[in-house]
Amino acid sequence: MHELSIIASVVDSVLDSLPQYPGARVLEVRLRVGALAAVVEDSLQFCYELAVRGTPLEGSRLVVSAVPARVYCPACNKLSELENLQSFRCPHCGQPAPDLRQGRELQIESLEIEEAEVTP
Repeated sequence: MHELSIIASVVDSVLDSLPQYPGARVLEVRLRVGALAAVVEDSLQFCYELAVRGTPLEGSRLVVSAVPARVYCPACNKLSELENLQSFRCPHCGQPAPDLRQGRELQIESLEIEEAEVTP
């Protein structure tokens, strides 16, 4: 289950950024995950719950945005979403479309934080 190592890296990255926001509480961590990233969302969620225990991220949510695989077809000059991840063929003309433009993403998209109240 490589999802645990992925989530451990995500948690480390978020924790590394927290000193920029003293006293802030993380509410959500949002990930963009491509269709070809070879991860299972349920496993990411499970691993996230394990990885944040006892950290400043405990109690936060992991929100995963699925990113479809898109290819560029030079034959019909179109960017299209792949209908079948097993076949890199243009869904319009059926020609091979090896120019993958989207679908391998695995990145932290954003954080939602609640900043600490500053007292004068």
